Amino acid sequence: MNPIGIIVVVAIAAVVSFFFLSLVVRKLLYVAAPNEALVFSGGRRTIGNREVGFRILRGGRSLRVPLLEEVTRIDLTMFTIDVVVQNAYSKGGIPLNVVGVANVKIAGDEPLLNNAAERFLGKNGNEIMRIAKETLEGNLRGVLAQLTPEQVNEDKTRFAQTLIEEAEHDMNRMGLMLDTLKIQNVSDDAGYLNSIGRIRGAGVRQGAAVAEASAQADTAVQKASNTMNAEVAKIDADLEIARQQYAKRIADARTKRTAMIAESQGQVFSEIQKTKAEIERQKARVLQVQRKLDAEVVQPAEAQRKAAEENARGAAQRIVEQGKAQAASLHALVEQYKRSGSSAREVLVVQKLLPLAHHIAGAQQKVAVRKLTVLPRDEEGQGDFAKKAINVTEQLRAATGIDLGQVAKRLAPSPPPPPPPKTND
Repeated sequence: MNPIGIIVVVAIAAVVSFFFLSLVVRKLLYVAAPNEALVFSGGRRTIGNREVGFRILRGGRSLRVPLLEEVTRIDLTMFTIDVVVQNAYSKGGIPLNVVGVANVKIAGDEPLLNNAAERFLGKNGNEIMRIAKETLEGNLRGVLAQLTPEQVNEDKTRFAQTLIEEAEHDMNRMGLMLDTLKIQNVSDDAGYLNSIGRIRGAGVRQGAAVAEASAQADTAVQKASNTMNAEVAKIDADLEIARQQYAKRIADARTKRTAMIAESQGQVFSEIQKTKAEIERQKARVLQVQRKLDAEVVQPAEAQRKAAEENARGAAQRIVEQGKAQAASLHALVEQYKRSGSSAREVLVVQKLLPLAHHIAGAQQKVAVRKLTVLPRDEEGQGDFAKKAINVTEQLRAATGIDLGQVAKRLAPSPPPPPPPKTND
């Protein structure tokens, strides 16, 4: 065979081999799309601490081992689930009806994708949707049991977030991923939420009324504030005008200050001169008054004082002499009293009482008559002394109890005793 024939045969064989190899590769090569995952079943590999009989391809391409591996596709496209719960009891025992929508997909990352391959490999999309719906509805009932109707109705975003957190664990165990969950409607057959709505509506209307009243009050306050500001501005303007006028007056006063000071100084100097003249005049008057007072009052008073001193000295000397005389007489009386003996007392009393006898026997005093002595009347005046002596003696005894007769008897010498009688022998 010539070389050309050999080359042709080799070329034909190469082309046939290439087409055959391409056909084989096309049958054994698998390419994973972005929205799917390929599960190569039949091989053995270790995931964590356990050994599984599959491998998963997420994006890219891979060759299937002929006769040993089987390839299954898992759709990672998101699907929508309508979540509807009827008469689910909330916290407090109020049954609620909840309608929501959830976007669910099979997780595209390991190890969640491994969980999905173990649970949903070979199942169609309807079965996966049914399982996801039942799981979400069960989680929804569990979350409702933990919340009050007010919490569910007032904050649907928080309710949905709580539901996502509650369902995420169960969904991940199945290899599913909950992208979004929205609560569309919350209602109840007993009208509880409607009552709450009416109460809230009344509260809103009340708040609106309060807000309106508050706005009116703020308007009135603002109006009063504006009026006050206008009045304050007017007062400030008047004050500024007054300040300008006052400044003008100050300037005028300053211009007139020199003349006014000179005038005031002249007046003050005049007053000072008048005051000095008045002081001199008053000094002269004081000197005159002092001289007149000395002549009219001081000198006569000094003369009277000296005369009074002389009179007082004379009176004192007279009193001294009288005292000395009385002392001498009393001394002589005492000496005589001592010499007179026991009868000195009666004699002294008689001597002192005789000058007072006519006062003691006065008619102005009451006299008690104890003894009456009748004497004959002497026509010629004889016996008048005896009558007076008896009268004085009786009055003195009635007034003082002193009997002059008894005093005379004691003072008279005792008579000699009588001679003894003669006896006849």
